[in-house]
Amino acid sequence: MQRRVAVLGATGSIGASALDVIARHPDRLHATVLAAGRNVDALLALCERHRPRHAVVAHAGAYPALRDGLRGRGLATQAHCGDEALEALVAGEDCDTVVAAIVGAAGLPSTLAAARAGKRLLLANKESLVLAGELLMRAAREAGATVVPIDSEHNAIFQCLPDAQARAGLRRILLTASGGPFRGRRRDELGAVTPEQAIAHPKWSMGPKISVDSATLMNKGLEVIEAHHLFGVAGERIEVLVHPQSLVHSLVEFVDGSTLAQLGLPDMRTALAVGFAWPERIASGVAGLDLLAHGRLDFEPPDLDAFPCLRLAFAALAEGGTAPAVLNAANEAAVSAFLQRRIGFLAIPALVEDALAALPSTPATSLAALRDADARARRRVEQAVATHP
Repeated sequence: MQRRVAVLGATGSIGASALDVIARHPDRLHATVLAAGRNVDALLALCERHRPRHAVVAHAGAYPALRDGLRGRGLATQAHCGDEALEALVAGEDCDTVVAAIVGAAGLPSTLAAARAGKRLLLANKESLVLAGELLMRAAREAGATVVPIDSEHNAIFQCLPDAQARAGLRRILLTASGGPFRGRRRDELGAVTPEQAIAHPKWSMGPKISVDSATLMNKGLEVIEAHHLFGVAGERIEVLVHPQSLVHSLVEFVDGSTLAQLGLPDMRTALAVGFAWPERIASGVAGLDLLAHGRLDFEPPDLDAFPCLRLAFAALAEGGTAPAVLNAANEAAVSAFLQRRIGFLAIPALVEDALAALPSTPATSLAALRDADARARRRVEQAVATHP
Protein backbone atom coordinates (compact mmCIF):
# COMPACT_ATOMS: atom_id res chain seq x y z
CA MET A 1 0.00 0.00 0.00
CA GLN A 2 1.32 3.44 -0.91
CA ARG A 3 1.14 5.94 1.92
CA ARG A 4 -0.35 9.31 1.00
CA VAL A 5 1.68 11.87 2.92
CA ALA A 6 0.94 15.47 3.85
CA VAL A 7 4.15 17.37 4.62
CA LEU A 8 3.40 20.44 6.73
CA GLY A 9 6.37 22.80 6.80
CA ALA A 10 7.53 21.40 3.47
CA THR A 11 10.03 24.17 2.72
CA GLY A 12 11.83 23.85 6.08
CA SER A 13 14.70 21.57 7.02
CA ILE A 14 12.50 18.75 8.36
CA GLY A 15 10.23 19.03 5.32
CA ALA A 16 13.26 18.68 3.05
CA SER A 17 14.41 15.58 4.93
CA ALA A 18 10.91 14.07 4.78
CA LEU A 19 10.66 14.65 1.04
CA ASP A 20 14.09 13.13 0.51
CA VAL A 21 12.96 9.91 2.22
CA ILE A 22 9.66 9.94 0.32
CA ALA A 23 11.48 10.30 -3.00
CA ARG A 24 13.56 7.19 -2.24
CA HIS A 25 10.42 5.03 -2.02
CA PRO A 26 8.03 5.99 -4.84
CA ASP A 27 6.35 2.59 -4.59
CA ARG A 28 5.55 3.07 -0.90
CA LEU A 29 5.28 6.83 -0.34
CA HIS A 30 3.74 9.77 -2.21
CA ALA A 31 3.63 13.39 -1.05
CA THR A 32 0.02 14.34 -1.75
CA VAL A 33 -0.19 17.58 0.26
CA LEU A 34 2.60 20.15 0.65
CA ALA A 35 2.15 23.11 2.99
CA ALA A 36 4.37 26.14 3.60
CA GLY A 37 4.19 29.60 5.13
CA ARG A 38 4.84 32.23 2.49
CA ASN A 39 7.84 30.89 0.51
CA VAL A 40 5.97 30.39 -2.74
CA ASP A 41 9.00 29.95 -4.99
CA ALA A 42 10.36 27.09 -2.88
CA LEU A 43 6.91 25.50 -2.65
CA LEU A 44 6.44 25.67 -6.42
CA ALA A 45 9.81 23.99 -6.96
CA LEU A 46 8.74 21.18 -4.63
CA CYS A 47 5.44 20.82 -6.45
CA GLU A 48 7.28 20.44 -9.75
CA ARG A 49 9.38 17.64 -8.33
CA HIS A 50 6.86 15.75 -6.18
CA ARG A 51 3.56 16.45 -8.02
CA PRO A 52 1.26 16.65 -4.97
CA ARG A 53 -2.51 16.85 -5.32
CA HIS A 54 -2.65 19.94 -3.11
CA ALA A 55 -0.36 22.83 -2.12
CA VAL A 56 -1.15 25.21 0.75
CA VAL A 57 0.29 28.55 1.84
CA ALA A 58 -0.50 29.98 5.25
CA HIS A 59 -0.79 33.60 4.14
CA ALA A 60 -3.58 34.81 1.88
CA GLY A 61 -1.27 37.34 0.24
CA ALA A 62 0.84 34.50 -1.16
CA TYR A 63 -2.10 32.61 -2.63
CA PRO A 64 -2.30 34.34 -6.06
CA ALA A 65 1.39 33.67 -6.73
CA LEU A 66 0.93 30.00 -5.78
CA ARG A 67 -2.18 29.58 -7.92
CA ASP A 68 -0.69 31.33 -10.92
CA GLY A 69 2.66 29.61 -10.51
CA LEU A 70 1.05 26.16 -10.55
CA ARG A 71 -0.95 27.04 -13.66
CA GLY A 72 2.09 28.51 -15.37
CA ARG A 73 3.99 25.26 -14.84
CA GLY A 74 1.14 23.18 -16.16
CA LEU A 75 0.70 21.36 -12.84
CA ALA A 76 -2.57 19.78 -11.76
CA THR A 77 -1.83 20.58 -8.10
CA GLN A 78 -4.66 22.53 -6.47
CA ALA A 79 -3.75 25.73 -4.61
CA HIS A 80 -5.13 26.58 -1.15
CA CYS A 81 -4.43 29.06 1.63
CA GLY A 82 -5.09 29.43 5.32
CA ASP A 83 -5.52 27.29 8.41
CA GLU A 84 -9.03 26.11 7.62
CA ALA A 85 -8.01 24.75 4.23
CA LEU A 86 -5.00 23.00 5.72
CA GLU A 87 -7.03 21.45 8.54
CA ALA A 88 -9.60 20.16 6.06
CA LEU A 89 -6.89 18.61 3.89
CA VAL A 90 -5.08 16.81 6.72
CA ALA A 91 -8.41 15.45 7.96
CA GLY A 92 -9.56 14.42 4.48
CA GLU A 93 -9.12 11.45 2.18
CA ASP A 94 -6.11 12.71 0.25
CA CYS A 95 -3.65 11.76 3.00
CA ASP A 96 -3.31 9.01 5.59
CA THR A 97 0.02 10.19 7.04
CA VAL A 98 0.89 13.70 8.23
CA VAL A 99 4.38 15.09 8.87
CA ALA A 100 3.70 17.90 11.36
CA ALA A 101 6.75 20.15 11.02
CA ILE A 102 5.29 23.66 11.14
CA VAL A 103 7.38 25.59 13.67
CA GLY A 104 5.75 27.11 16.74
CA ALA A 105 2.21 27.34 18.06
CA ALA A 106 1.02 27.94 14.49
CA GLY A 107 1.35 24.19 13.91
CA LEU A 108 -1.15 23.21 16.61
CA PRO A 109 -4.48 23.44 14.71
CA SER A 110 -3.37 21.23 11.81
CA THR A 111 -1.67 18.76 14.16
CA LEU A 112 -4.85 18.44 16.22
CA ALA A 113 -6.91 18.01 13.05
CA ALA A 114 -4.68 15.13 11.95
CA ALA A 115 -4.92 13.45 15.36
CA ARG A 116 -8.71 13.81 15.49
CA ALA A 117 -8.93 12.25 12.02
CA GLY A 118 -7.02 9.17 13.17
CA LYS A 119 -4.04 9.70 10.87
CA ARG A 120 -0.50 8.42 11.29
CA LEU A 121 1.06 11.53 12.78
CA LEU A 122 4.81 12.04 12.42
CA LEU A 123 5.21 14.71 15.04
CA ALA A 124 8.02 17.25 14.82
CA ASN A 125 6.04 20.22 16.12
CA LYS A 126 7.16 20.37 19.76
CA GLU A 127 4.82 23.19 20.61
CA SER A 128 1.71 21.07 19.96
CA LEU A 129 2.65 18.81 22.86
CA VAL A 130 3.98 21.57 25.09
CA LEU A 131 0.96 23.80 24.56
CA ALA A 132 -1.75 21.14 24.44
CA GLY A 133 -0.20 17.76 25.17
CA GLU A 134 -3.14 16.36 27.13
CA LEU A 135 -5.65 17.44 24.48
CA LEU A 136 -3.52 16.15 21.60
CA MET A 137 -2.76 12.73 23.08
CA ARG A 138 -6.38 12.28 24.17
CA ALA A 139 -7.56 13.12 20.65
CA ALA A 140 -5.07 10.63 19.20
CA ARG A 141 -6.22 7.85 21.55
CA GLU A 142 -9.90 8.47 20.91
CA ALA A 143 -9.47 8.51 17.12
CA GLY A 144 -6.98 5.63 16.96
CA ALA A 145 -4.23 7.85 15.53
CA THR A 146 -0.66 6.57 15.57
CA VAL A 147 1.73 9.20 16.93
CA VAL A 148 5.37 8.69 15.98
CA PRO A 149 7.67 11.43 17.30
CA ILE A 150 10.34 12.30 14.76
CA ASP A 151 12.70 14.51 16.66
CA SER A 152 15.71 12.33 17.27
CA GLU A 153 15.40 12.03 21.05
CA HIS A 154 11.77 10.99 21.26
CA ASN A 155 12.09 8.78 18.23
CA ALA A 156 14.93 7.00 20.04
CA ILE A 157 12.70 6.48 23.07
CA PHE A 158 9.87 5.32 20.81
CA GLN A 159 12.17 2.67 19.33
CA CYS A 160 13.31 1.55 22.81
CA LEU A 161 9.75 1.48 24.21
CA PRO A 162 7.74 -0.09 21.39
CA ASP A 163 4.72 -1.18 23.45
CA ALA A 164 2.90 -0.92 26.77
CA GLN A 165 4.56 -4.06 28.06
CA ALA A 166 8.02 -2.51 27.68
CA ARG A 167 6.86 0.73 29.30
CA ALA A 168 5.57 -1.16 32.34
CA GLY A 169 9.14 -1.92 33.40
CA LEU A 170 10.50 1.58 32.79
CA ARG A 171 12.43 3.30 35.58
CA ARG A 172 13.49 6.55 33.88
CA ILE A 173 14.11 8.27 30.58
CA LEU A 174 17.47 9.89 29.79
CA LEU A 175 17.22 12.57 27.12
CA THR A 176 20.49 13.51 25.49
CA ALA A 177 21.41 17.06 24.46
CA SER A 178 24.28 18.18 22.28
CA GLY A 179 24.82 21.19 24.52
CA GLY A 180 24.48 23.54 21.56
CA PRO A 181 27.12 25.96 20.26
CA PHE A 182 27.91 27.40 23.73
CA ARG A 183 28.51 24.23 25.68
CA GLY A 184 31.13 24.84 28.35
CA ARG A 185 30.69 28.61 28.47
CA ARG A 186 29.88 30.35 31.74
CA ARG A 187 26.86 32.60 32.09
CA ASP A 188 29.03 35.73 32.14
CA GLU A 189 30.43 34.73 28.73
CA LEU A 190 27.04 34.68 27.01
CA GLY A 191 25.94 38.30 27.24
CA ALA A 192 27.38 39.36 23.87
CA VAL A 193 26.18 36.34 21.87
CA THR A 194 24.82 37.27 18.43
CA PRO A 195 21.97 35.61 16.51
CA GLU A 196 24.50 34.33 13.96
CA GLN A 197 26.46 32.57 16.69
CA ALA A 198 23.33 31.15 18.30
CA ILE A 199 22.01 29.54 15.12
CA ALA A 200 25.37 27.95 14.20
CA HIS A 201 24.58 24.54 15.68
CA PRO A 202 27.61 22.22 15.80
CA LYS A 203 25.75 19.02 14.83
CA TRP A 204 22.24 19.58 13.45
CA SER A 205 20.91 21.59 10.52
CA MET A 206 17.77 23.31 11.79
CA GLY A 207 15.77 26.50 11.37
CA PRO A 208 16.68 29.71 13.27
CA LYS A 209 14.09 29.38 16.06
CA ILE A 210 14.91 25.76 16.89
CA SER A 211 18.64 26.51 16.69
CA VAL A 212 18.31 29.32 19.24
CA ASP A 213 16.28 27.01 21.48
CA SER A 214 19.12 24.50 21.26
CA ALA A 215 21.61 27.20 22.22
CA THR A 216 19.58 28.17 25.33
CA LEU A 217 18.70 24.50 26.12
CA MET A 218 15.01 25.47 25.94
CA ASN A 219 14.76 22.93 23.13
CA LYS A 220 15.65 20.23 25.65
CA GLY A 221 13.23 21.67 28.17
CA LEU A 222 10.42 21.46 25.64
CA GLU A 223 11.47 17.88 24.91
CA VAL A 224 11.17 17.00 28.61
CA ILE A 225 7.55 18.19 28.53
CA GLU A 226 6.99 16.30 25.27
CA ALA A 227 8.37 13.09 26.75
CA HIS A 228 5.99 13.42 29.69
CA HIS A 229 2.99 13.51 27.34
CA LEU A 230 4.22 11.01 24.75
CA PHE A 231 5.24 8.28 27.17
CA GLY A 232 3.17 9.03 30.27
CA VAL A 233 6.25 9.56 32.46
CA ALA A 234 6.38 12.07 35.33
CA GLY A 235 8.97 14.82 35.17
CA GLU A 236 10.80 13.35 38.17
CA ARG A 237 11.61 10.29 36.03
CA ILE A 238 13.05 12.28 33.10
CA GLU A 239 16.68 13.42 33.15
CA VAL A 240 18.91 15.26 30.70
CA LEU A 241 22.48 14.34 29.80
CA VAL A 242 24.72 16.55 27.64
CA HIS A 243 26.28 14.36 24.95
CA PRO A 244 28.28 16.51 22.51
CA GLN A 245 28.81 13.83 19.85
CA SER A 246 25.02 13.58 19.23
CA LEU A 247 25.32 9.87 18.41
CA VAL A 248 23.34 8.46 21.36
CA HIS A 249 19.93 10.01 20.76
CA SER A 250 18.40 8.98 24.11
CA LEU A 251 18.33 6.13 26.60
CA VAL A 252 15.74 4.32 28.70
CA GLU A 253 16.51 2.57 31.98
CA PHE A 254 14.42 -0.34 33.25
CA VAL A 255 13.73 -1.61 36.75
CA ASP A 256 15.92 -4.67 36.18
CA GLY A 257 19.01 -2.49 35.67
CA SER A 258 19.03 -2.70 31.88
CA THR A 259 19.55 0.46 29.83
CA LEU A 260 18.68 0.62 26.14
CA ALA A 261 19.93 3.35 23.82
CA GLN A 262 19.37 4.21 20.18
CA LEU A 263 22.43 5.39 18.26
CA GLY A 264 22.91 6.83 14.80
CA LEU A 265 24.35 9.70 12.83
CA PRO A 266 22.71 13.09 13.50
CA ASP A 267 20.35 13.06 10.51
CA MET A 268 16.57 13.52 10.75
CA ARG A 269 15.95 11.12 7.87
CA THR A 270 16.47 8.11 10.15
CA ALA A 271 13.62 9.12 12.44
CA LEU A 272 11.42 10.01 9.47
CA ALA A 273 12.00 6.61 7.88
CA VAL A 274 10.99 5.00 11.18
CA GLY A 275 7.84 7.11 11.21
CA PHE A 276 6.84 6.28 7.66
CA ALA A 277 7.36 2.52 7.86
CA TRP A 278 7.12 1.46 11.53
CA PRO A 279 7.16 -1.37 12.54
CA GLU A 280 9.02 -2.11 9.30
CA ARG A 281 12.37 -0.57 8.39
CA ILE A 282 13.16 1.20 5.12
CA ALA A 283 16.27 2.88 3.74
CA SER A 284 16.59 6.51 4.81
CA GLY A 285 19.69 7.57 2.90
CA VAL A 286 21.65 7.79 6.17
CA ALA A 287 24.86 5.77 6.48
CA GLY A 288 25.44 3.33 9.31
CA LEU A 289 27.35 4.38 12.41
CA ASP A 290 31.09 3.62 12.47
CA LEU A 291 31.90 3.77 16.19
CA LEU A 292 35.61 3.18 15.57
CA ALA A 293 35.74 6.28 13.40
CA HIS A 294 34.07 8.40 16.08
CA GLY A 295 36.20 7.03 18.88
CA ARG A 296 34.46 8.14 22.06
CA LEU A 297 31.13 8.99 23.66
CA ASP A 298 31.09 11.70 26.35
CA PHE A 299 28.35 12.62 28.82
CA GLU A 300 28.09 15.46 31.32
CA PRO A 301 25.35 17.18 33.35
CA PRO A 302 23.70 20.33 31.96
CA ASP A 303 24.79 23.68 33.41
CA LEU A 304 21.53 25.13 34.73
CA ASP A 305 23.21 28.36 35.84
CA ALA A 306 24.45 29.23 32.36
CA PHE A 307 21.34 27.78 30.68
CA PRO A 308 18.36 28.34 33.01
CA CYS A 309 15.73 27.64 30.33
CA LEU A 310 15.99 23.93 31.08
CA ARG A 311 15.30 24.58 34.76
CA LEU A 312 12.31 26.75 33.83
CA ALA A 313 10.85 24.00 31.66
CA PHE A 314 11.07 21.45 34.48
CA ALA A 315 9.37 23.99 36.77
CA ALA A 316 6.56 24.62 34.26
CA LEU A 317 5.98 20.88 33.88
CA ALA A 318 5.80 20.46 37.66
CA GLU A 319 3.34 23.36 37.95
CA GLY A 320 1.16 21.94 35.19
CA GLY A 321 -2.02 23.51 33.86
CA THR A 322 -1.33 26.45 31.60
CA ALA A 323 2.28 26.93 32.80
CA PRO A 324 3.84 25.01 29.87
CA ALA A 325 1.77 27.10 27.44
CA VAL A 326 3.08 30.28 29.09
CA LEU A 327 6.63 28.92 28.95
CA ASN A 328 6.35 28.11 25.25
CA ALA A 329 4.68 31.37 24.20
CA ALA A 330 7.03 33.56 26.22
CA ASN A 331 10.00 31.73 24.73
CA GLU A 332 8.72 32.10 21.16
CA ALA A 333 8.23 35.84 21.64
CA ALA A 334 11.61 36.27 23.33
CA VAL A 335 13.49 34.27 20.68
CA SER A 336 11.82 36.30 17.95
CA ALA A 337 12.94 39.52 19.65
CA PHE A 338 16.48 38.15 19.96
CA LEU A 339 16.63 37.19 16.28
CA GLN A 340 15.48 40.74 15.47
CA ARG A 341 18.34 42.06 17.68
CA ARG A 342 15.88 43.80 20.01
CA ILE A 343 17.19 41.98 23.10
CA GLY A 344 20.32 40.12 24.13
CA PHE A 345 20.77 36.38 24.48
CA LEU A 346 20.50 36.33 28.27
CA ALA A 347 17.23 38.25 28.13
CA ILE A 348 15.50 35.17 26.68
CA PRO A 349 15.41 33.14 29.93
CA ALA A 350 14.84 36.33 31.96
CA LEU A 351 11.71 37.16 29.97
CA VAL A 352 10.42 33.59 30.19
CA GLU A 353 10.95 33.51 33.96
CA ASP A 354 9.17 36.86 34.33
CA ALA A 355 6.15 35.59 32.36
CA LEU A 356 5.91 32.41 34.43
CA ALA A 357 6.03 34.43 37.65
CA ALA A 358 3.52 37.03 36.47
CA LEU A 359 0.98 34.61 34.97
CA PRO A 360 0.09 31.93 37.55
CA SER A 361 -1.02 28.59 36.16
CA THR A 362 -4.72 27.88 35.70
CA PRO A 363 -6.36 24.56 34.72
CA ALA A 364 -5.76 23.59 31.09
CA THR A 365 -9.34 22.50 30.56
CA SER A 366 -9.77 23.59 26.95
CA LEU A 367 -7.92 24.80 23.89
CA ALA A 368 -9.46 28.22 24.49
CA ALA A 369 -7.87 28.41 27.95
CA LEU A 370 -4.50 27.43 26.52
CA ARG A 371 -4.73 29.96 23.71
CA ASP A 372 -5.62 32.65 26.24
CA ALA A 373 -2.55 31.77 28.31
CA ASP A 374 -0.47 31.80 25.14
CA ALA A 375 -1.73 35.24 24.16
CA ARG A 376 -1.21 36.70 27.64
CA ALA A 377 2.36 35.41 27.75
CA ARG A 378 3.16 36.91 24.36
CA ARG A 379 1.72 40.27 25.39
CA ARG A 380 3.74 40.20 28.60
CA VAL A 381 6.98 39.60 26.71
CA GLU A 382 6.21 42.15 24.00
CA GLN A 383 5.52 44.81 26.62
CA ALA A 384 8.77 43.98 28.38
CA VAL A 385 10.73 44.06 25.11
CA ALA A 386 9.17 47.40 24.14
CA THR A 387 10.46 48.96 27.35
CA HIS A 388 13.80 47.12 27.21
CA PRO A 389 16.66 49.64 27.52
